[in-house]
Amino acid sequence: MSQRVSIITPTFNSAPFISATILSVQNQTYPDWEMLIVDDCSTDETVAIVKTFAEQDNRIRFYELDRNSGAGVARNHALEKASGRYIAFLDADDLWKPEKLEKQLAFLAQNKLPFTFSFYDCIDENGDSLQKRIKAPLRLSYRQLFFCNFIGNLTGIYDTDYFGKIPIASFRKRQDWIVWLTILKQIKTAQPVPESLALYRIRKDSISASKRSLLQHNYRIYRDFHGKSNIGAFFCMIGFLFTQLLIKPRFIEKL
Repeated sequence: MSQRVSIITPTFNSAPFISATILSVQNQTYPDWEMLIVDDCSTDETVAIVKTFAEQDNRIRFYELDRNSGAGVARNHALEKASGRYIAFLDADDLWKPEKLEKQLAFLAQNKLPFTFSFYDCIDENGDSLQKRIKAPLRLSYRQLFFCNFIGNLTGIYDTDYFGKIPIASFRKRQDWIVWLTILKQIKTAQPVPESLALYRIRKDSISASKRSLLQHNYRIYRDFHGKSNIGAFFCMIGFLFTQLLIKPRFIEKL
């Protein structure tokens, strides 16, 4: 049975970072992967850079959207083309450590799990360490995830033999959170590989860097995805803020 991992990577004006991202996949100690890169109408050199890699490595498959549609649409396009048993996600500015896939697949097999994730470290735009590691509960429940996305998008991997392919929601941001919530609704708890296996790049111009924007996107998830009323979503946001301000900092380690 194939144990291939399909890696989903959307790109948009990612020229400064995409080469390093692809190289971090090519440097994996686990060789059975395909990387599906979908470009969302970049206007910089992203397309030329990715095409060069794809011409040299047939495990890299490149697609271009006809019009700018957002990361969710790009991820869904890649998901439709994916042929691997396992689905993993890696954004165009993040990096994997070399043993990421090997260790996660071994962890899934040893513990007979259909899903796992890992801790990750933070870097800046230049790739320099921010001396910060993001951890998570060792048995993450649906309720914990409901009030805080403890799972870094660049670390999650799931088994399509168990879940099938999970469609990506059309929300502008936080689509990954919805995927993890969908998974935990089925399996109730999730276990991370208890070490850092990836590097998350914090950029000044990213949507996730804006705290106000984060609150707006989270409110929409509670209201539109979970179907809460405006008042219900408001109270969910109180729980989110409590978790974000008082609980999640306990899972941030200074390096």
